[in-house]
Amino acid sequence: MIAPSILSADFTRLGDEIRAVEAAGADMIHVDVMDGHFVPNLTVGPMIVEAVQRATRLPQDVHLMIENPEASIPEYIKAGAHWVSVHAEACPHLQRTLNLIRDLGAQSGVAINPATPLESIHPVLEDCDLVVIMTVPPGFGGQPFISQALNKVRELALLVQKRKLSLEIEVDGGVKIDNIKEVAEAGTTIFVSGSGIFKTKNYAATIQEMKKRLSF
Repeated sequence: MIAPSILSADFTRLGDEIRAVEAAGADMIHVDVMDGHFVPNLTVGPMIVEAVQRATRLPQDVHLMIENPEASIPEYIKAGAHWVSVHAEACPHLQRTLNLIRDLGAQSGVAINPATPLESIHPVLEDCDLVVIMTVPPGFGGQPFISQALNKVRELALLVQKRKLSLEIEVDGGVKIDNIKEVAEAGTTIFVSGSGIFKTKNYAATIQEMKKRLSF
């Protein structure tokens, strides 16, 4: 599934941008929420999620790069988030947080930074519908792809198979046409791409080419 990240969209015409990637073949819309504390940048809140919900029929994949996400999760789900991912590094009671997301009717996700070992989330994999492997340090769009992070994707894909888990593996950061096949071959099922889509001239041609490279 291709998930354009609106972090790289033109916010002066956000509704048009979202409708354009939907028409171009996107499978979901990725929304990066940053609080200026857990990461150095500050982005959007529940009002934008609600606005996105009005602009598209695609599910929203909301990535909370924030401290104390438990306090905000109900607002984002009420605003229209279908998937909600929290960072393992920000949640002292991670299992409780993931169960809260499910209890409120959304799909639960856990994200880990490039320097965080996969072993840190082994105990909560049964509580997840989604694992987000960051392939850039969280906080800004347009950063270069960290290919070494794909080792965690490969390890996770084997673990999913071994433990017969039912979850999606998402890669977030630096995904573009020229590396999406490598990302897919590692075991990724959801591909977040911000500048890799929104900074191209033809969204439909870009997404079509991405999907073509996934057909291996």
